[in-house]
Amino acid sequence: MVADMDDTDTALLAALRRDARTPLAELAKQLGRSRATLRARIERMQADGTIRGFTVLTREDVARSPVRGLMMLGIEGAGTSRLIHRLQGFVPVRAVHSTNGKWDLIVELGAATLEELDQTLFAIRELPGITSSETNLLLSTRAG
Repeated sequence: MVADMDDTDTALLAALRRDARTPLAELAKQLGRSRATLRARIERMQADGTIRGFTVLTREDVARSPVRGLMMLGIEGAGTSRLIHRLQGFVPVRAVHSTNGKWDLIVELGAATLEELDQTLFAIRELPGITSSETNLLLSTRAG
């Protein structure tokens, strides 16, 4: 995100993450701002790359990967780029995020079965450079 974001931008992004189809009139009511102000802010965030697009999560997306999780990874050394490339080669890996704090990377996973997820977790833990991991299953996804 851009450094010059204020509380309104942050609240607007949070509302859009919950439901990107919320009408501007409803967003304006929720955030106490005018529709024109919010439209301008959305357009600015699209232009500067803060908002890179909008997406839809369908029932089929969840059905195809009913077992979903987040795997946090601690890594050592300077091989982060190589490790990210290797992680992206695993079919159940949906996305790899760099982060700060205790964990260096967060891996979004989606598998058809618990067994497939377990095999993927095991294989990822065996990759050179990974020093620690923690995985959390996603039990449900709620909008709004």
